[in-house]
Formats: sequence, C-alpha cells, structure tokens
Amino acid sequence: MTSTPGAVLFDIDGTLVDSNYIHVDTWSRAFADAGVTVPSWRIHRCIGMDGDKLLETLVGSSDSAVALEAKDLHTSYYEEATDRLQILPGARELLQRLNDQGLTVVLATSAPEKELAYLRDLLDVEDVVSVVTSGEDADVAKPSPEIVEVALERAGVNAGDAVMIGDSVWDMKASARVGVAAIAVRCGGVPEADLRAAGAEAVYEDPADLLEHFADSPIARLSVA
Repeated sequence: MTSTPGAVLFDIDGTLVDSNYIHVDTWSRAFADAGVTVPSWRIHRCIGMDGDKLLETLVGSSDSAVALEAKDLHTSYYEEATDRLQILPGARELLQRLNDQGLTVVLATSAPEKELAYLRDLLDVEDVVSVVTSGEDADVAKPSPEIVEVALERAGVNAGDAVMIGDSVWDMKASARVGVAAIAVRCGGVPEADLRAAGAEAVYEDPADLLEHFADSPIARLSVA
C-alpha cells in the first residue's frame, strides 16, 4: 500500500518573498495619512496576522473611519511598491527540491487575492506548487488555524503528515493549534527566541539555510511519493 506523500505548507510574505518591511513601510504611511501615528516596530510585530486583527491591535478597530481609510491606503501604497519585492535566497530552489522528492508543495497564505497575484508572479513556481490558499479561503486568518486547516484538506493530508514553514509567531501559533510541526525562518525579522516560544521546532536563517540543512530538518520525517 502506497502512503500519501507528505505536504509542506508555506507562508509567503517574509518566508519566500522579502516583503515584510514593505508592508511595514506602506502601513506606516497609510496610518500617517489617515491621521494616526503608529510606531513602525508595532506594525512589524503584527505583520502576518489577519488584516482586521492588525487594525484592531494597532488602532483599536477594524471598521472605524480611520481603519477603513488606512486599509484602502495600504492597498494602494503596496501596489505602488510591488517593484521592490524580492525573492528570498533559496526560495525557488527549496520548492523545487520538495517537488523533486515527491512532497506536496502548498502555498498556505491568507494574503488578499490581489497581493497573492503579485507574489505568485514574482515567485514563478506554478509548476511545482500543488495547492494554494488565499485570504478568501478563511473567515479569520492567522493566528487562527483556519487557513492551515483549509490547506491540509486541499492537500489531502493529516496534520501529522505536514510541516508548516513561516516567518512569524502567527504562523507558528496557527500550526500548533492543529498539530502541524512548524519550521521558522528568520528572514521576516522576528527573533529566534520569539519563534521558538510560539512553537517553532526548528529555526533557520532563510530558505537557503533550510535547504542547506534539509536532511536534518523536520521535513526529512515526511513520507514521499
């Protein structure tokens, strides 16, 4: 009897694409232009969580006039900044390695569809990706585990046959809530201690570092096709 191949779930922002600080910059500008000052370090701490949750955390509401204006401005400023997006070292090579080994590659992001389109165009890895999620697939994004659950269902695997790779504490917490082993990368700007405290089993600098230590990583436990 052939076992179902394991799945590797990826966050994208800050994990495969160097976009976190672009989000910090565009949110900072959006808040300022909406008439509220939010320190950049506080914005950075919220990158990776659900957009409404980010607004509730930073300005106290997700549906106030200020919040709605800031959200629209962020969308506009981010679109203007997409030419600054860069693929993180080893991202494409890591995805290719996983596909070559027969593992199911999943982009398990809660990014809005329009932002996701920019990220997918930049990555240009459609031939090795089997499953993709977006913000439209979950009512509440990370740290809620809903997007991880959707990704598992679409990949046809149980939590024990998957690994989640992300850069934020929200990725780690969402994975832990459904029993998926979590690997963290530091290229999103979050300290290793915070990532481990949130549930990361292993921490690497970036996709290239994980690829270099592939054989000793939690991914090595997964069944292959």
